[in-house]
Amino acid sequence: MANTYDTIEVGDSYTTTRVISAEDVQTFADITGDDNPIHLDPEYAEKSRFGKPIVHGVLLLGLLSKVMGRDFPGHGSVAVGISCRFLRPVPVGSEVTLEVKVADKNDERRHIKVRVYVYLDGKMALGGEGTVIPPGEAKSTENPQNVEEVES
Repeated sequence: MANTYDTIEVGDSYTTTRVISAEDVQTFADITGDDNPIHLDPEYAEKSRFGKPIVHGVLLLGLLSKVMGRDFPGHGSVAVGISCRFLRPVPVGSEVTLEVKVADKNDERRHIKVRVYVYLDGKMALGGEGTVIPPGEAKSTENPQNVEEVES
């Protein structure tokens, strides 16, 4: 069952693990066109500073987006923003732990601020933050996502 703004508390968190296969990385490369050999070519990557192919950083963000939009706070959530730093490479074939943790609630906008993390072998590979509209919020015809409007 999805969490709503009213049921979510600061400190609530969600953790899951996932193995990122070579097939996952190839599919991501096919979809995005990012065929950088550091991700796909073991011979090329062997000569790099990493020694083996590494997962696209944005693929890791996509996995966090899936957690925020489907798993926690729950199905139907809308990620309004996410920013992060890539702290260490994730080799293709690795198991990662994804964590989303509620850091703050904005009562006026009914958004939640979350901290997002990807861990590899217990060490942070990605760290950042995001803003999420939890599921179950009433629609607004004026600004359906209740997002701050940016002037150009």
